Amino acid sequence: MAGAASLELVSSIKCFNGFQKVYKHVSKELNCSMNFSLYEPVAANPNDKFHVLFYLSGLTCTEQNFIQKSSFQRFAGEQKLIVVGPDTSPRGCNLPGESDRWDFGASAGCYLDALVEPWSKHYRMYSYVTKELPALIKENFPTTGKFGIFGHSMGGHGAMVCGLRNPELFLSISAFAPICNPTQTEWGKDVALKNYLGEENKDKWNIYDSTELMKTYDGPERNILVDQGDDDEFLKTHLLPENLKAAAEANPKIQVNLRMQPGYNHSYFFISTFISDHIEHHAKILNA
Repeated sequence: MAGAASLELVSSIKCFNGFQKVYKHVSKELNCSMNFSLYEPVAANPNDKFHVLFYLSGLTCTEQNFIQKSSFQRFAGEQKLIVVGPDTSPRGCNLPGESDRWDFGASAGCYLDALVEPWSKHYRMYSYVTKELPALIKENFPTTGKFGIFGHSMGGHGAMVCGLRNPELFLSISAFAPICNPTQTEWGKDVALKNYLGEENKDKWNIYDSTELMKTYDGPERNILVDQGDDDEFLKTHLLPENLKAAAEANPKIQVNLRMQPGYNHSYFFISTFISDHIEHHAKILNA
């Protein structure tokens, strides 16, 4: 493997006839050491190559939550998909105020490239997810070069933003309970976008808002699956899926299949219930 020396295998556990692994590497984009998870199916033949699905986790999470709680491995193994899960923020940077809130700083990188100091040196999760990590995966693992992306909550926001802004890289997109329109929420305006990007850079806020991106998207046609629980505690304050649906309906190049799931909340119980549908959604598009 070219460049394999830069990767350190932290753990490898057999799971559904594949291996659930965690790797560590030094990120040039984030200027720190980062972990990412990687599920790798067992190859039937030595030259087999696999499509890759990136999963972006939500606020307060690490690379561990998804691999331990979602049960995705059974379905990824059946569909022969590599599934990669980066951590949710830089680690060990010791920035002032980095751990003061659950929804900003550590575990809350928001999948954007910060413009305001001290965050701008390390908090470059958008470039990490769209440039550095895909290149690392292509270089070191048996991939076809066809990628999809999905995520939950903050990670659902990140998946749609990264996917819509990079349609040549991510061919399929889906999300669980995504933060759909952060420029219209108190958290987005007063916490994440304000502190990472700065009020003086409000012209940059919309490029990290999937609802706003859908209004101007002019790339290849996209069919995006979104599952949302109607008993989600963040539905009205952070998520705003109705805004996303309205923006998609006004753009003929985007179809959003928004499924409001009765009785489900924001947890991994919700994700694990519908994870097979999302894996199938991506596999169908990537196999086309």
